[in-house]
Amino acid sequence: MLKRFINDNLDLADQVINNRHKLRSYIAASWAICWPMMLIMFFEFLITIIDVYVAGTITKDIQAAYGFVLQLYFILTVIAIIINVGTVSIISRTFTGGDKARLSQAVVSAMLTGLVSGLACAFVGFFIFPLVITHVSVPDVVKHYAVPLIRFYSLGIIFAFPLINSNGILRSTKQVRNSLKTMAIVCTLNIALNFYLVFKTPLGFRGIAASTAISLMVGAFLNFTYIKRFIVTPIHYSAAFVKQIAAIGWPIGFLQIAWQTGTAVIYLILSHVPENNVEILAALTNGMRIESAIFLPIFAFNMSNAALIGNALGANNKTEAFRIGLVTAGLGFCMCIVLTLAVIANAPFLAGLVSHNEIVIRESVRYLYISMICEPIMAIGVILSGALNGAGDTKSVMIRVVASFWLIRIPLSCLFIFVLGLGAVSVWWAMNISLIAHATFIAQRYFSKKWLH
Repeated sequence: MLKRFINDNLDLADQVINNRHKLRSYIAASWAICWPMMLIMFFEFLITIIDVYVAGTITKDIQAAYGFVLQLYFILTVIAIIINVGTVSIISRTFTGGDKARLSQAVVSAMLTGLVSGLACAFVGFFIFPLVITHVSVPDVVKHYAVPLIRFYSLGIIFAFPLINSNGILRSTKQVRNSLKTMAIVCTLNIALNFYLVFKTPLGFRGIAASTAISLMVGAFLNFTYIKRFIVTPIHYSAAFVKQIAAIGWPIGFLQIAWQTGTAVIYLILSHVPENNVEILAALTNGMRIESAIFLPIFAFNMSNAALIGNALGANNKTEAFRIGLVTAGLGFCMCIVLTLAVIANAPFLAGLVSHNEIVIRESVRYLYISMICEPIMAIGVILSGALNGAGDTKSVMIRVVASFWLIRIPLSCLFIFVLGLGAVSVWWAMNISLIAHATFIAQRYFSKKWLH
């Protein structure tokens, strides 16, 4: 009896020790890919901020044109997002599956798909979008600057697609630090060329886009030197792989479009607020800009989780996939709490940095105080979505996120503003309610474990 009791307790102690070791290994594996991804996201954010700053130092018209062109550029890169999500899901599983020939075929197929898609989108941007710009309802001075900018950015698209895709491949093959090196060089080169080409050469404002195109080209070639070692067989393009990439990626592309369109609708709803509607729109813009300081690292956890889950499933370890997804979500949740508290503590100061209008500052602070309440909950939903994406379960993510936005956020906002006559604060709460629904829907799918199969 005593011997059995001792043996049982020894077994229990061994389980506790083993669980601790496993938890530490999961945390280490998750953090090893998460911290480089956060730096990569920071570099991308820094590039955009410097572009905005340089454009603003020339004239406000060029800054307005840059903002308009950036939206067009996003439309072009939706295809790159689709390819990248599918690539990460397939390559991460193929990499740990151990079949080098299959991995080589997948890498070649993904890169060629990205290159061809980039060329097609560059054609649209260079020849079609200038015609679109001349017919849209924006000031003529904005059109004047926007046309040459979109043409230079379109040249950069040729290299943006391979760069985005190769970064996904590096993430999926546990080479995220090489991706980090590339993006550090891209960021440094972009910023240096920005100031040089804009202020020291005849390119002038066109240098903003030219610096991006050149740095993207350098980054794409650098990444190719890292991934070419996976190409161990004669170059073979597989239509089957491309179909898988498209099948996994298209829901996320649709999700991106639905989210951006929904955000535009929220702006339209707020424009009908009876008092200070212009200031409230500015407050939402500024609040979301400040909020991005939290969202960017959280999205880094999202992309990291996709690669980690894909690797675990490729090794046919479903238990590890489920657990490491939760550990990554836990790490992101903890980081989000720290960042959220920092924003709450400094909300008036941060709002004052992006505006000097008292009403805009007041409404921005109000937006931040309300939105920060659900920020950690949002983090859980976003990071677990990354796990589902890595498993290829992108349709369920699309359905749940689009439903939370278009069936909850927008109808509630319309109800509060048009029917009940409430103010902008009611829209901030509608956004919170939709985020809670978003996280709940995603968590329900995750804990169902259906995505593991």
